[in-house]
Amino acid sequence: MERDFRGADLSGGDFSNAWFTDAVLVGVRLVGASFYRADLQSADLTGADLTGADLVKANLDEAALRTARLNGTDMVGASLYGTDASGASFRTTRFLGASLIDTDMRGADLTDAVLDENIFEIKADDSTVMRGLTGTVFGPVTVFRGESSRELAGTELEAWIAERGGQVRVLPPYRTPQ
Repeated sequence: MERDFRGADLSGGDFSNAWFTDAVLVGVRLVGASFYRADLQSADLTGADLTGADLVKANLDEAALRTARLNGTDMVGASLYGTDASGASFRTTRFLGASLIDTDMRGADLTDAVLDENIFEIKADDSTVMRGLTGTVFGPVTVFRGESSRELAGTELEAWIAERGGQVRVLPPYRTPQ
């Protein structure tokens, strides 16, 4: 089934529990839309405008969010495994209990975003904006510089984020009681 929504304006729509797996949403306006518990796995949201959208518990695994605008979105409990969010804007976005694993955020803007106990195993670089980023995360973050990269965790990751104007506390790895 073809799910190509290019050029559409779906702002304010209620897509709670909807299936957008593999959908093409390139450049689509989704301002204020609700994707509560929606499945957007492998969807292409390149350049989409999701400003103020509800992405609570949304599945964005392997989605393309390149250059998308997600300013002020609510991403409580969202899953972004293997997601390409390079160049995306997440200004004032709330990531609470979200899983960002192998998420490419190189060149992304996380200005004033809020994190709370997130798995934050992202890819970042010097162009990733972290000014005003606050909260708590589990790392590590892979930082790229040209062709080389290195993992930062713990106090080293806290210092790297602080150098960029953020104030994030890195939590020790969660271990289940023996």
